[in-house]
Amino acid sequence: MLLLYSGNWILGVPLSALAAMGTQEVYRLAAHTGVDPFRFTGATGAAALVLAGTWQGTFVAFAPWALSIVGTVLLISLILAVSNRGATGGPLGAVSVTMAGCLYCGLSLSFVPLTLMFPAAESWGGTTGVPWLGVAVIALPLAITWIGDAVAFFAGSKWGEHKLAPSISPNKTWLGSWSGLGATIAVGILWYFVTSPYLVGMPINSFLMAGLVGAVLGMSAQVGDLVISVFKREAGVKDTGTIFPGHGGILDRIDSIAFTVPISYAVLALLAKIQ
Repeated sequence: MLLLYSGNWILGVPLSALAAMGTQEVYRLAAHTGVDPFRFTGATGAAALVLAGTWQGTFVAFAPWALSIVGTVLLISLILAVSNRGATGGPLGAVSVTMAGCLYCGLSLSFVPLTLMFPAAESWGGTTGVPWLGVAVIALPLAITWIGDAVAFFAGSKWGEHKLAPSISPNKTWLGSWSGLGATIAVGILWYFVTSPYLVGMPINSFLMAGLVGAVLGMSAQVGDLVISVFKREAGVKDTGTIFPGHGGILDRIDSIAFTVPISYAVLALLAKIQ
């Protein structure tokens, strides 16, 4: 919370390191399947994306830098594929996974500082302190992700019977999924009532719209969770890493956030444009 409130480089630097480490976890998963990506290139690109988002602050300013970084990572990967791998060294898989890891961790986490700066960029909130407004906005996808996951786990573990995706994540149930979705709708509505007096001008202007946004983000969170689960299944591992003892790796912690934060930004931007 302190990092989110502080924002700027106090948040951006450790977040860029997190993106780089998460990218390395993607590459370790790929290595279990026989694909050897260009690890340093992709991880550096992921960190650079987060730093660019922190530096620019708005998507319009960030987009050209992001395109340049992604293009550079792609170009370097292609050169390395031709010069180091040749036709028999898995060049297509190496380039593809290098880009996927860079985008999955770097681009998604770059939307954390962009979301924090959204109220200032859009002049929401009048005279309320800007740092708190940013925290209030980023709290929407974070609270939906964490509370929805907790409710889904509790309800599914206690009462769930019918499996949601047994070949991907055997412990997930349909009851847990629907319970988590209901919780995310409730969180969206509660978030609206708590923050709307302060986020004046925000495009989520009714509790019904807040509930709908909560549902969209809740479904996105579940998709993000299943994406990492299927990657782990293919790689034949239980966790993506060991950096958090007993809780797995970085990807195990950000799997849903990698979806909900960028999508929340996109939803807010779209609503701001059409209203």
